[in-house]
Amino acid sequence: MNAVGLLAFAVVGSLRAVDADLDALGVVVLGVMTALGGGVTRDLLVNATPAALRTTSDVTVALVGVGLGVALARAGAPGDLTDRSVVLLPDAVGLSAFATTGALVATDANLSPFGVVLLATVTGVGGGLIGDLLLRTVPSVLVEDFYATPAIVGGATFWTLAVVGVPDQRAAVVCAAVVLGLRLTAIRRGWELPSP
Repeated sequence: MNAVGLLAFAVVGSLRAVDADLDALGVVVLGVMTALGGGVTRDLLVNATPAALRTTSDVTVALVGVGLGVALARAGAPGDLTDRSVVLLPDAVGLSAFATTGALVATDANLSPFGVVLLATVTGVGGGLIGDLLLRTVPSVLVEDFYATPAIVGGATFWTLAVVGVPDQRAAVVCAAVVLGLRLTAIRRGWELPSP
């Protein structure tokens, strides 16, 4: 699941960079940061060396995703590719995988319930948030769509299951299913959070 998430997030980040008319380096930076940013932030919050800095596998997958994103952009398909199922479905799987990973890392670090939900959310949406900041836009998770909410609910679900004694691996499966189910339902039904 991690590789699918990395690939999807790198594709989305690179497509956004191409859309913003960034140069080649900008496309690579935005794609890689979108893919790796949430996990790096998560690891730093628990005082761990980021996994992306310990091996080359995550960076390699992210670079493949950037290449795929550039290829999709060059194919010249009309419209915004980031709103198509070829990207939305893997992106939803990536959100699910990364939110679950964040909850597992938080539990292993003995964090509070808030910490579990926070790391699930940061891991799932942090890379996209960093990408938005690099593009100097208000982070999309704060103004549109129903994206961060599934990660929040998934993190809370994981913590609740862990507290009642469900083994971490089973709690992880349920967390991933909750996040994925909510995100896919939100895409299908066009859910958005209300504005105040």
